[in-house]
Amino acid sequence: MHDVPEIDLTDPATVRDPFTAYGQARERSAVARLPLPHIGPMWVVTRHAEAREMLSDPRFMLRADSYMRPDVPEEYLPYMRTMGEMDGPEHTRLRRLVSPAFTARRAAAFRPRIEPLVAALLDDLPRHAAGGRVDLLPRFARPLPIDVICELVGIPAADRPRWREYGGTVAASAGPEFADALPGIMEGAKAAVAHRRTELGDDVISELVRIQAGHADQLTDAEMVTLIWHLVIAGQTPVNLVANAVAALLTHPDQLAALRADPGLMPRAVEEIMRWCGPALLSIPRFAGADVEIGGVPIRKGEAVTVSIAAANRDPRVFDDPDRFDVTRVQERGAAGHLGFSHGPHFCLGASIARVETEVALASLLARFPDLALAASSVEELRAPDPGNWRLDSLPVTL
Repeated sequence: MHDVPEIDLTDPATVRDPFTAYGQARERSAVARLPLPHIGPMWVVTRHAEAREMLSDPRFMLRADSYMRPDVPEEYLPYMRTMGEMDGPEHTRLRRLVSPAFTARRAAAFRPRIEPLVAALLDDLPRHAAGGRVDLLPRFARPLPIDVICELVGIPAADRPRWREYGGTVAASAGPEFADALPGIMEGAKAAVAHRRTELGDDVISELVRIQAGHADQLTDAEMVTLIWHLVIAGQTPVNLVANAVAALLTHPDQLAALRADPGLMPRAVEEIMRWCGPALLSIPRFAGADVEIGGVPIRKGEAVTVSIAAANRDPRVFDDPDRFDVTRVQERGAAGHLGFSHGPHFCLGASIARVETEVALASLLARFPDLALAASSVEELRAPDPGNWRLDSLPVTL
């Protein structure tokens, strides 16, 4: 019988150091058990090759109960089924419509519009510093992604302060506060679409409006509004990515020095940050559509399966010296790449934007504040006790 380890997410040691807990399980088996309080048991894939295969296998499907669905008033239910819940032709159709706005080339061309947004936040930092000390999470890492995604998507400037509040709510909570904010978020998306119907610009909404004008049968009004609010909310991923990046660099002075000495390493550094301390510890659960086997472990039809991104991204079968943080590491895309942005049909649509945004944020922060230092005795005391996401509650620094 296959030796399948079990990972206890209620164990404080697991929450405190998931990389060790999942890593030990990975070296015993490609699949482990994950009993989840209030949700039920789940399988977790721990090795890179098996994880990559599962994420691209159409027999493992996303469905509504892959997500914690907040309650919203009935009138907003038509906007609740996002692209993330779809598979097959339906998902392919919507993904194909919106993908041109999120290519690596478009992201690179968008860099000049990200740079002033970063600069404005950095200009404001000293004003919030007491004795030279400021918390980068609420003053930099949290507002930046919503500012960037609003610029990319095409939210009117006058509405952005309200969207910044929405972004802060989403980044800080997936609970009742998020549910309370959703109707406002959806109304904001509807208003943004209505605005762009009368005044087209260089942004995602304008592109979707043009697509709909020529192919009304391809994109409904409800689908467009759903796409917009979901893109804006999904665009909050870099909040924890940027915070984790700063914490990793400030606690690895040799790596920070290497990056300061050669700013051209920044793209590599961002990939390494996604691999070594990316915010997602687990992938969104999928459900087996048939009896399947992963790594010698039988998975029954209907059973839930997730990926331990934390374990797969430190799999020694793929990465040399995987627990070492190394901004000079050369990482391959594709088969040998990290899974920080997932893999397969649901590979993160905004990965290219997140990469460019994080590069600009880190490069600008390090250039502006050459004496930047952590204002805490350790990063561990700042860590949020979140078994699903590797994130900080605060990031106090001295400028």
